[in-house]
Amino acid sequence: MAYPYFGKGLERASTPAADIPTLDRSQIENPSGYRASPDLTHAVNVSLLLGMPLLVTGEPGTGKTQLAYAMGNEIGCTVFKFETKSTSQARDLFYAFDALRAFKKGSDYDPRDFITYQALGLAILEAFPKDDARIAALLPPGIAHRGPRRSIVLIDEIDKAPRDFPNDLLNEIDRLYFRVPELQNVGSPGAAPGEDTMPRRFRPIVVITSNSEKGLPDAFLRRCIYHDIPFPKTGELNEIAAERIVELRGGGPLLTEAIELFEMLRGKDRTVSLKKKPSTAELLNWLQVLIHRGAKPGDSLRQHKPLVAQTLSTLIKNSDDSRAAQAFIDSRWTA
Repeated sequence: MAYPYFGKGLERASTPAADIPTLDRSQIENPSGYRASPDLTHAVNVSLLLGMPLLVTGEPGTGKTQLAYAMGNEIGCTVFKFETKSTSQARDLFYAFDALRAFKKGSDYDPRDFITYQALGLAILEAFPKDDARIAALLPPGIAHRGPRRSIVLIDEIDKAPRDFPNDLLNEIDRLYFRVPELQNVGSPGAAPGEDTMPRRFRPIVVITSNSEKGLPDAFLRRCIYHDIPFPKTGELNEIAAERIVELRGGGPLLTEAIELFEMLRGKDRTVSLKKKPSTAELLNWLQVLIHRGAKPGDSLRQHKPLVAQTLSTLIKNSDDSRAAQAFIDSRWTA
């Protein structure tokens, strides 16, 4: 059924929930369509060559997280993602131990049954063959182990973590090594083999993202290769949109004018000043909605002024910015 789907007072019946379409975002999120700048490509290659973590910064929505999946897609690696939280501890990157369940079990149990290995822990364990005695002693019975293989570990938004989090990872990041104290009393060494015994060809690849909301310690930065992803320029935005949205691959006035308006809302030429600048990801969302609502690549954006007003919520995320953006559009498109 046609838009709109919700709203009392419609002249027709509202659309049943099961019949409301959700736009297919697979092309927007497809890692094969990721466009890395030459500078970013060099940073990735240096990181791979040295076997050092790649720390990527940049505005939200510039593709920091997607970089890891693009790398995995191109070089054939599984990506293990660790989503950093304000409560994260260094241990959480390697494994979690369900102490409550273990306590309820009593004194006679295998502690491995209560361990869940997390992103970097999994990547380290799977760099070794399962029949390595040191690895077998750490694995819960029946766990799927796909090693030896090389994996990418994405530590996403590390600046969300407590201040001590990066400091507590210094040795582990360097040596790709961790301990499981809960196993040390049951005949297990309680430690994964470190860099000194790890096959180089299966060494985990670590990608770390940060929105730069919090500074990282110098000792941690010294162990990383660093790259800041700058916000895309006009030509790059055109290329990104054309790659991600099939209908816009031929270009046209709609794409050109949409990007022009988008850049003005971001403050280009100081035409309008918003508190929260819209991101590349939000631009792609907006373009996808415009196309779905009937805007054609050959159309002028101006002829869809009501549609632009209806869909500004894709780009604008607070009330002051909403008023400023609407006033700017009204003043720009008076005719």
